[in-house]
Amino acid sequence: MQKAPPTPKGFRDIAPDLAKKRQQVISQIVKVLEDFGFEPIETPTIEFSQTLKGKYGEEERLIYEFKDRGGRNLALRYDLTVPLARYVATYNPPLPFRRYQIGQVFRGENPQHGRYREFTQLDFDSVGSDSLEEDAKIIAAAIKAVKKIGVINPQMKINDRQNFAGLGKKVIIALDKLEKIGESAVVSELIQKGLSENKAAELLTSIRNKKPTDDLEKIFKHLEILGVDKKEYAFDPYLARGLDYYTGAIFELRVPSYGNLSIGSGGRYDNLIGMLSKKQIPAVGFSFGLDRLIEALGEN
Repeated sequence: MQKAPPTPKGFRDIAPDLAKKRQQVISQIVKVLEDFGFEPIETPTIEFSQTLKGKYGEEERLIYEFKDRGGRNLALRYDLTVPLARYVATYNPPLPFRRYQIGQVFRGENPQHGRYREFTQLDFDSVGSDSLEEDAKIIAAAIKAVKKIGVINPQMKINDRQNFAGLGKKVIIALDKLEKIGESAVVSELIQKGLSENKAAELLTSIRNKKPTDDLEKIFKHLEILGVDKKEYAFDPYLARGLDYYTGAIFELRVPSYGNLSIGSGGRYDNLIGMLSKKQIPAVGFSFGLDRLIEALGEN
């Protein structure tokens, strides 16, 4: 019997039962986001390569690039945030602009637990305000959304990129791996990046002793006002987020039953839109990975 042709590695078909569950999860989250005032937009799956490049740090190597028949350099979108920045720079919507978007994104990485080379993101962002109340609203909306779909005991890990001021990108990327690979492996990586063993150990101790910045304290107060339980968020001095465009608060949503894998993440990126337009426009947002979110639901 002849076998059907396979799908490429990291790409897959989605059967009816899972497709229905995905639709249910999306519809419940969208209801929460619309209650918070977010509106939908859609952007192309393909962008010019130059639009995406220079925004993702060392993760840029994962972008799927190709030339079309006219010789133009194109790429499949890596996330929904940079396309949003291009959208705002192009259309200048009234600010603040609060949007959500659901779409496929593509990354040429090794498939792993809950992660594929093509996967669905559900993003929501607030553009045009530097008020820390917007950061708190994003965090509150994310927590309320996952509780709505039945996630038990979610907790948002929160840090401020300012806690890494003065450190090089390679050092920040190494620190971001601490929970995944452990302290000794991070020290080894820091040594490979040019630090002495003593300096690497001192750096880890220094980061461990960091306190919430003034901005984070203000965000925490706004979260209290919004009725978010203190058990549902926590300061994490090691949280780094490797993408280049983050400038302030950064956050990752975890579920105890799902281990140290995040089901969503985000942060403030006040310079990204300015890279694509002549105006500096502040922004903060969050992104759910739909596959991990549904996996976490199954493990509650």
